[in-house]
Amino acid sequence: MSNQPDTGDSWQQHYPFTRHLCDVAGGRMNYVDEGPEDAGQTLLFVHGNPTWSFHWRRLIEARRERFRCVAPDHIGCGLSDLQTRPLLLADHIRNLVELVRQLDLRRVTLVAQDWGGAIGLGTLLQERSRFERIVLFNTGAFRPWFIPWRIRVCRWPVFGKFALQGGNAFSRAALRMTLFRTSRLDPDVADGYLAPYDSWTRRAAVYQFVKDIPLSASHPTWQTLGEIEDALPSLAHLPQLLIWGMQDWCFTPECLEKFCQAWPAAEVHRLADVGHWVVEDAPKEAEQIVSDFLTRTADLSAGANA
Repeated sequence: MSNQPDTGDSWQQHYPFTRHLCDVAGGRMNYVDEGPEDAGQTLLFVHGNPTWSFHWRRLIEARRERFRCVAPDHIGCGLSDLQTRPLLLADHIRNLVELVRQLDLRRVTLVAQDWGGAIGLGTLLQERSRFERIVLFNTGAFRPWFIPWRIRVCRWPVFGKFALQGGNAFSRAALRMTLFRTSRLDPDVADGYLAPYDSWTRRAAVYQFVKDIPLSASHPTWQTLGEIEDALPSLAHLPQLLIWGMQDWCFTPECLEKFCQAWPAAEVHRLADVGHWVVEDAPKEAEQIVSDFLTRTADLSAGANA
C-alpha cells in the first residue's frame, strides 16, 4: 500500500532528494541515498515518531559531498508503504537490517533520534562489523522506567486512537512541543512533517509507535529494549557523540545520563535551551557539532572494528 503525500506542495523545496525503494519484509521501504556510493563512509539516518526522513534534510545536504547519506522511512512512515499489520520495535529493526544488507552499507555512522535510537542500535547490534561510529540526538534504548503523561494520554483506549489517527493530534502537537528555543517552524517545514500523515489510514503507524511503548515486562517490546540496553556497554569501544536538548520533556536528561553510564568516554553536548527536535531547534549547532565529530574521529572510526 502506497504512502505518498500529494505532489506539488511547497514543502518539497526543502526535500530535494531522489526517491529510492527497497523491498523488505514489511513492504517497500522508501529511502534517501545521496552522495557518492564509493564515498567509503556512510551516514545512516534513522528517524523517530512522528517524523520521517524529512527530519534529516539539513544534515544530508551538509554532508553528502563527502559521505554517502542514507535515510530510510520506516514502513508506515514517510513515503514508504503502509503497514499491513501493526509493527513492533523488533519488526522495524528487521526491516532496517534488511535495508542495510541489501545496500551492503559499510563503514557506517549511525545517526538517530527518538525511536530511531532503539531501531538503529538494534540494527547495529546485529550488524556490528558494518558500523564505526554512533551519533545520537534525544532518544532512548532502555526498559521504560517512566512514561510522560502526555504519552500516556495518547494511549487511552478509544480517545488515543481517535485523537492520533483521526485528528493527527500527535503530529500537530509535535510541531510545538518538540521546540524550546524556536517559537515555531517555517510553515513549509511544518507542512513537510505533516504531509505523509494526511489521513486516518496514513496515520496508523504514528499511533502504533505510541502503542508499542511497553508499560511492563509482559509486552514483547520490553524484552527487545532490554536486550539492546544490556548490550550497550559492548559498544563502548566505538566513538560516540551524544547531542541533547536539555528541555526535552520526553527523552529527558536522565536518558542522556543512562547512555553516559554505558559509554563513559562518549562526547557529550548538552544544549541547555533546546527541545526534543535538536536539528530543528538548533540546526546550525547540530550541523557544526556533527561535522566536527566526524572530522576528529575519522582515524579512530577506521580502526573501530579492525
